[in-house]
Amino acid sequence: MSMKTASLPDSGFTTTIPEKSNVRWFVCFLLFAATTINYMDRSVFSLIEPLLHLPFMGWIPGLDATHQPAYDINFGRVLICFQIAYGVGFLFAGRLIDKLGTKTGYALAVFVWGLASLSHSLVTTVIGFCIARIFLGLGESGNFPAAIKATTEWFPSEERALATGLFNSGSNASAFIAPILIAAVTARFGWHAAFLCTGSMGMIWLVVWLLFPYNKLRRGATQTQANLAPVTEGGSLYSILFRHRGFWAFFLAKGLTDPIWWFYLFYLPKFLNDNYGLNLSHVKYPLFVIYTAASIGSISGGWLSGFLMNRGFSINAGRKTALLVCALCVIPIMFVPHMHTLFPNNAWPAIALFCLATAAHQGWSANLFSTPTDMFPSTAISTIVGLGGAAGAAGGAAFTWLVSHYFSRHPLLIFTLGGSAYVVALLIFQILVPRLGVRRNA
Repeated sequence: MSMKTASLPDSGFTTTIPEKSNVRWFVCFLLFAATTINYMDRSVFSLIEPLLHLPFMGWIPGLDATHQPAYDINFGRVLICFQIAYGVGFLFAGRLIDKLGTKTGYALAVFVWGLASLSHSLVTTVIGFCIARIFLGLGESGNFPAAIKATTEWFPSEERALATGLFNSGSNASAFIAPILIAAVTARFGWHAAFLCTGSMGMIWLVVWLLFPYNKLRRGATQTQANLAPVTEGGSLYSILFRHRGFWAFFLAKGLTDPIWWFYLFYLPKFLNDNYGLNLSHVKYPLFVIYTAASIGSISGGWLSGFLMNRGFSINAGRKTALLVCALCVIPIMFVPHMHTLFPNNAWPAIALFCLATAAHQGWSANLFSTPTDMFPSTAISTIVGLGGAAGAAGGAAFTWLVSHYFSRHPLLIFTLGGSAYVVALLIFQILVPRLGVRRNA
């Protein structure tokens, strides 16, 4: 373990700092595992959905239990409960984690969502599912604020985007693991066991996290963190953030680009089915390819900014160059509506564009998540990431409404918005924050 010494202004002491302990990669693995479990917990309900038709169809008053619309409304209400709770949770989860510290705050978040996941196995009504999904959403909203704060505390500036890309790829890994695991468990033990399985995985992770000496081994205060500390001094944190252009740059960028990812998640299977006739048994292969590309993009996009910084680029140039490359790689998604005309019996040209766009989004996300760590001290990171997540959730709801009303009639409009959102977000970011970062080797 290499060490360095830093004298912190006005601190009255000198602290010894583990510069690049290899333990940081174990922490990154823990973040990856938590993110994978997070997405598996939220996907279980959709995966076992066919098994819930008969027990829960008749909850809506005035509709007979044999009517499919009753079930559709039930299913939609349960999903909406999670989405609303997830967005609302972001508003306070980040601040709570900043106050409690990463280890305690993350542990609390995983405990809440793990307990909520386990509670699904006891549910006997649709109202019960709604309540369980609300607590699941509230708990899961703490994952990204805590994980980004952890990367700030363990990784130097040039490695944070890569670390973020690595742990964020857990959201794609869950798409591979969950269907196989849930199918095997439900086939043998029933749908109740699916929730017990994923909920137990969260509790096992929690035990490992609590046993790990996080605060003892993590990096100490760096000189850059000392330089950033005054940014949030002189008033309440929220009043300071709302006056800081860097906060609004991150907040608006999340609000503009997060909805595009949710669009892919919600509408990609439907688009491939409507335009190319790919049913559930056939669409799994394109989705596997697309999610693999997204994982590669998450890691390589995060790697790119660190690669540039290690070759002389400043934090500002390295981070924004990586964001620009990702933003430009999304633009070809605008041509997807034309692929059906050019290749009417071949879905793979359109799939290739989706692969490029999803990979670029994940690379963009890895770098965007790292920008608050370049502008604010670690004591405020979870709060900022949480508020940014709330912006993404609100933007996602608005974009989903737009898609639901116009996608079938005007797909070109939707894909044009999806392809241009990143360039617009980066332009706004550059106007608000022309110079990013304090110094290198933070």
